[in-house]
Amino acid sequence: QVQLVESGGGLVQAGGSLRLSCAASGRTFGRFAMGWFRQAPGKEREFVAAIKWNGGSTSYADSVKGRFTLSKDNAKSTINLQMNSLKPEDTAVYYCAAARLPFGDVPTRILDYGSWGQGTQVTVSS
Repeated sequence: QVQLVESGGGLVQAGGSLRLSCAASGRTFGRFAMGWFRQAPGKEREFVAAIKWNGGSTSYADSVKGRFTLSKDNAKSTINLQMNSLKPEDTAVYYCAAARLPFGDVPTRILDYGSWGQGTQVTVSS
């Protein structure tokens, strides 16, 4: 099992930027893909971005493509989500997640992930 702790959420005006971080502990971080999901009030949790176990490739939801950038630092067991040009519709609780199985490709489905952080609130004001 892996423990995940998110940080970096907050309140920002539309057009601004935030950087979310997720620190992992408890297993071999470098072998697992990682992802970010978000959940807005009254909505289902949705995929935001994911990165391959070796950091070699990424996948993004269409709604954030070109604005968000996900990176993975295996030496520090962290992932970082740089969010630029934020919009009010980006407002949600953001969750970091670790893939269930090691190696493989870039998972984008909720069921592909077995460990979750507690979430961090991102609020974008108009």
